[in-house]
Amino acid sequence: MIRHPAFCVEPWSVRECRLDLDVLAQTESVFALSNGHVGLRGNLEEGEPYGEPGTYLGGFYEVRPLPYAETAYGYPESGQTVVNVTNGKVIRLLVDDEPFDVRYGTLHEHERVLDLRAGTLTRRALWSSPTGGQVRITSTRLVSFTHRAVAAIRYEVEAVDDSRHVVVQSELVANETRQYTSGDPRVAAPLESPLVLEENLPAKDGVAIMVHHTRASGLRVAAAMCHEIDGPDGTRIDAQGSADVSRVTVATRLPPGRRLRLVKFFSYGWSARRSRPAMHDQVVAALAAARLVGWDGLCSDQRQFLDAFWESADVEVEGDAEVQQAVRFGMFHLLQSAARLEDRPIPAKGLTGSGYDGHAFWDTEIFVLPVLTYTYPRAVADALSWRRSTLPMAEARATQLGLSGAAFPWRTIHGEECSGYWPAGTAAFHINADIAHAVTHYVDATGDTAFERDTGLPLLTGTARLWCALGHHESDGRYRIDGVTGPDEYSAVADNNVYTNLMAQQNLREAAEAAAGHPDLAARLGITEEEITRWRDAANAMTVCYDERLGVHQQSEGFTRHGVWNFAATKPDQYPLLLHFPYFDLYRRQVVKQADLVLALHLRGDAFTPEQKARDFAYYEALTVRDSSLSACTQAVIAAEVGQLELAGRYLGEAAMMDLADLERNTVDGLHMASLAGVWISLVAGFGGMRAGEGRMCFAPRLPPGVTRLGFRLRYRGSLLHVGVTSETTSYRLLEGPPITLTHHGEPFPLRTEPVTLPNPPAPAPRQQIHQPPGREPASRRPS
Repeated sequence: MIRHPAFCVEPWSVRECRLDLDVLAQTESVFALSNGHVGLRGNLEEGEPYGEPGTYLGGFYEVRPLPYAETAYGYPESGQTVVNVTNGKVIRLLVDDEPFDVRYGTLHEHERVLDLRAGTLTRRALWSSPTGGQVRITSTRLVSFTHRAVAAIRYEVEAVDDSRHVVVQSELVANETRQYTSGDPRVAAPLESPLVLEENLPAKDGVAIMVHHTRASGLRVAAAMCHEIDGPDGTRIDAQGSADVSRVTVATRLPPGRRLRLVKFFSYGWSARRSRPAMHDQVVAALAAARLVGWDGLCSDQRQFLDAFWESADVEVEGDAEVQQAVRFGMFHLLQSAARLEDRPIPAKGLTGSGYDGHAFWDTEIFVLPVLTYTYPRAVADALSWRRSTLPMAEARATQLGLSGAAFPWRTIHGEECSGYWPAGTAAFHINADIAHAVTHYVDATGDTAFERDTGLPLLTGTARLWCALGHHESDGRYRIDGVTGPDEYSAVADNNVYTNLMAQQNLREAAEAAAGHPDLAARLGITEEEITRWRDAANAMTVCYDERLGVHQQSEGFTRHGVWNFAATKPDQYPLLLHFPYFDLYRRQVVKQADLVLALHLRGDAFTPEQKARDFAYYEALTVRDSSLSACTQAVIAAEVGQLELAGRYLGEAAMMDLADLERNTVDGLHMASLAGVWISLVAGFGGMRAGEGRMCFAPRLPPGVTRLGFRLRYRGSLLHVGVTSETTSYRLLEGPPITLTHHGEPFPLRTEPVTLPNPPAPAPRQQIHQPPGREPASRRPS
């Protein structure tokens, strides 16, 4: 865990009050800035020390071979890894010939502040060089939400105690060296010098440009920088470029109290098709637009963009300041991961680090997109449009596997399957239903019929066709889907995974409805009445495994008859289990990595009675070790629904502190986007009881101990709502848009111009005694 008391608990910022090099890599992830197209890790401007250098572009990758000890048919032959592209963050400082390096001299003061309303990272330092020269350094950086390709840094140096010779070197640097390796399979594969130089022009008219291409994937990337400099008379400026470095050097003598100010604008672009001259011109044009607006204009536009976002997305938590900070921190990073996607995927780590090789998983559709659907829906349309663009690759993958329809990849950047773990890369077909789930919920929430026709129906059709190719009817008429891997990666290639079957059932029904609603387009897609009938028949006959002996649903057929994992003999340092035990032993035991059946209780709650939910939740709590950051928020939602409010509050705390406290000990590799989304899910779907679908939005609010008030905003069917929950009542306000009918604890009511306040009934009495595997209980915490 991040153990130093560096992060102050504040409602609208993350403030690091002192620098701790032991957790430098983790804070680089926390302080990352992005807009979904450009991502900058929170590295120190001077370049060293660093945990992991990181500048990423959405969708930009290198191809690498996937080695197998023994190959087999259908295994992906190559993987894709996110590339650390040209670094424009570097601004080196020398004071009287001494490099500014926090490891040397005396660092009297150091503070970094991530401002969640301004969208900036500000750093302040007071430093004395080894020879005694004292300077004050202030920097502010941003990645623009309004200028897709642009980032900027304002950097100031002030001589404090005497006149100082100051040299500032602003650089573009490519092919930086990574400092550490890891045996953890969740860490990115190392790439050695992935960028091949095509062009390095030293500053001309204040602009420096570098163009590279990747060796294997053949993608071209361009980066450019320019500067506005304000210093004393006699300030000299020089420029040079060679190999993988382009540098602008500013030298001056600073009298005491005088400042040298440099504003650095830098821009990025990449393409698989455009020529070197075209990429050159693209980044030059982006810089020209940024300079026209200027530093103050970029900051003003950034604040206005975020003001509009928070108007639709803010969540207020009274009584727990840590959760209040965490939910806004999470929403800010979700926005950063998605604001300027423009038909690119949202990786599991966003653009905050290289974890999981920069791949997108099913996390996006099940955790991230539902939050954005109700707070920033345009990003959802972008993310799903990217899935639509990869449909031909998914169809080709299905054909390779001997199936019809589309088989979307478990992990990817460009659209091809990149997993060398075959039980997931070949058998985790639930990703199809997860994409369909995101499609239908987006259409339901927005009423976007154009999207439904052009993007939604093709996706629903391809995914539905796969289920009909994958499953079959038994002699008694039941529909089976055998040999699949569900969300729980400690169970693989199982028959009739309940989550997969229920989500496939929903997928099939939604595809049938969409096809019936757009018969002209359905005809062009080759959908016949006979095919629609097959979809409906399969959905209506779907197998849902239930153990009558125990009175609970089985995660998959036969799961509840497996031997239970020996939790008592498992040491605390042997978690996560995947790093210490063979998969074959995990597969044949009752042990759950992350919510699987319990996730079905949330997303397909209509398929279970309240009594079944309570029994199922209690049973799987005793088996779930949460070796995944995806689990806590789902367990919070169902714990709240079945009346386990104190337990739900503890799971909320775990989701909230996943990255701010580095609970999984891998924040170094980037933030967990799904867990960041999970804080919102825990609060809004858990304690707000929000469920939506088929044109209805329902709430069943109840608060956990310690939270005295919860407020949140949502967009639904053109209306912007504010919901305010206390322990006794819930108030509903229509902030804009048409009147809407909502449901409060099962009772519908109209919401027009006047607010409506309704009483909250008491939570249901817990029906089951709940316990977790020994040592895997969610930590108790006292709300701050």
